[in-house]
Amino acid sequence: MTARDGIFRTTPIARETTWSFVGRIAARYGLEPTAVSGWWQWRGQRPRHESGAVRADAEVVLDGGGRRVLAGLCGVPEGVLGRALPAWAVENGTADGGAASGSDGGQAGRGVWRVAGAVVGPVAFGCRLCTARRCGAPVGVVRYARGWERVCVRHGLWLLDADADLGKGMEFLDLRALPEVVAAQRRWRVVARRAVRAGVEPGSVFAMARAVVCRWWEQALEWEQEKVWPARLHALAGGDASGDFWRWRAVGRDAAVFPEAVEVAAALLDPAMAELVWVDSGAGRPRPLPVDGEFCRQLGERVGRGWLGRLAAADLGGPLIAWMGAIIRERRRTGAPAMVLAGEWDERWRVRQELRPPTTAAQLRVLGKDVRVPGSGTSWRSAVEPERRMLIQGLLEDAQEQVEQLRGAQRGSSAEASERLLRGIAYTVGLLRQAAGEAALGALEAGVRAEDVVQWAGRSPAWLAELLGDDGEGGPW
Repeated sequence: MTARDGIFRTTPIARETTWSFVGRIAARYGLEPTAVSGWWQWRGQRPRHESGAVRADAEVVLDGGGRRVLAGLCGVPEGVLGRALPAWAVENGTADGGAASGSDGGQAGRGVWRVAGAVVGPVAFGCRLCTARRCGAPVGVVRYARGWERVCVRHGLWLLDADADLGKGMEFLDLRALPEVVAAQRRWRVVARRAVRAGVEPGSVFAMARAVVCRWWEQALEWEQEKVWPARLHALAGGDASGDFWRWRAVGRDAAVFPEAVEVAAALLDPAMAELVWVDSGAGRPRPLPVDGEFCRQLGERVGRGWLGRLAAADLGGPLIAWMGAIIRERRRTGAPAMVLAGEWDERWRVRQELRPPTTAAQLRVLGKDVRVPGSGTSWRSAVEPERRMLIQGLLEDAQEQVEQLRGAQRGSSAEASERLLRGIAYTVGLLRQAAGEAALGALEAGVRAEDVVQWAGRSPAWLAELLGDDGEGGPW
């Protein structure tokens, strides 16, 4: 940065958001970003979170006059800014190559407030230490960065999503105790090159692999054998995540699973692994995929979990099984190994909307709602013991079967029909009463307030107290 004619030259950082750059220019003059925003006429309001805090991922789209104003403030030619700032060429949602001019043809410029993710793509905080090394001051930076570009290898930091309401000052996670995450960043470069050689977009491969491991992450709360991720999460939290476990679990998920995501991506690109899928499917003689298939077994070993194969194979509705199904269908259709056809089809790498893992921002919004309505921030599957869930499901299925049997009960003599109906209904009510008791205990186990449980069940506090007293075994309905 140099001063010339009263202008401090401030250069942009590659893929920086325009508003982040405006903030750094203001800081160079010792001002707040809002102090220089008066140079433009704005449409809309600066984006904010539901909590009212300003969003770090705010972006501004400038017209031609606005770009000239920005170039004048920073002392950098517009061509240089256009190459560094991804939102530079965006005009009202369309690319205009930066040729538009202000409505008055002069210096007055206009800008539109946007959310960065809706302009170009996902954004993350930049490394302040790297910024200080380049610019001389450890100022905050927000950059467009994809999910595999979050590790600062030089300083051992995981750079967090900028669209999440993380609280002031939280921009990164310390990876010094987790060298495997930094190593995974280096390994990803090799995997990405392999994807390009195979004619596949690296981002699509990463999205599928991330969906697979994030699915495992959600299920891992029930896996007694899982030891790596809990230890990694505590390390990301500075040693102990138990004080605010669910928040840390949301914030630290992507960093914690990154090594496994890279390893799964490498496995999904391996032609030998695709061949194992074909063999497991019967190799021309269709059969259901076995829970002890060789593909899932080797995949579990690749991620350092020899016990994972059966669990992964049993998750029939997950993204991994969807990927395997695409491999099998294409092999049966063409008769050629799937990897030979890379670039000609992309069904393998398409992650359906319902299988895409929620973002950190979405998870934190749910947790925020849980503060207002306890229980709304956790999933039933993760918060309630599997034994209780199975018991509730079994009771409901038994009750449903009993109701089906009562459809033809109103036949025969009055005495026979009455006995058949009353006995059947009484038995069904007993099943539902027991299911309601188990559901109430499960709700309390999940953190739902007792008063809400009583209200939703349509019962009195005494009912719940008696239910808790006998551990839910046949409490009165």
